[in-house]
Amino acid sequence: MEERFYVFTNHINSINRSIRRIKNFEMKEYNLKSPHVSCLYYLYRMKELSIKELTRLCDIDKAAISRILDFLLNNGFIVLNKYENKSYKSTILLTDKGNEVGKFISDKIDSILKEASIALTLEERTILYKALDIIDNRLKERAGKE
Repeated sequence: MEERFYVFTNHINSINRSIRRIKNFEMKEYNLKSPHVSCLYYLYRMKELSIKELTRLCDIDKAAISRILDFLLNNGFIVLNKYENKSYKSTILLTDKGNEVGKFISDKIDSILKEASIALTLEERTILYKALDIIDNRLKERAGKE
């Protein structure tokens, strides 16, 4: 049991570190960090999201999303459409600059996912994602996060 825990946690942590390093390396020329990538990716793919929707998709708290959006807004990647002075219900749109970077991120993610899973069959990949979803949901239940 101890070895299973070690293997599981080390692989998950290693994958997470690799993803963060790739994000930081690829975004260096845009002066962006890992937390900005997911926001720009989802905005590029979905075209317009409320702050609440983006917070849920990125699985980060309100304080973190606020800091990220302030940075993206101040650096010309996004614009906010205010909704009755309730900023959390505001929608976010990418600027031309944001769309350019969003496309780069989306293309890069597609390429990396293809490269990372090239040795897996479609069936193996389906099983992997299903297993990850089950593990994630069970751990969230255990942690009382849901």
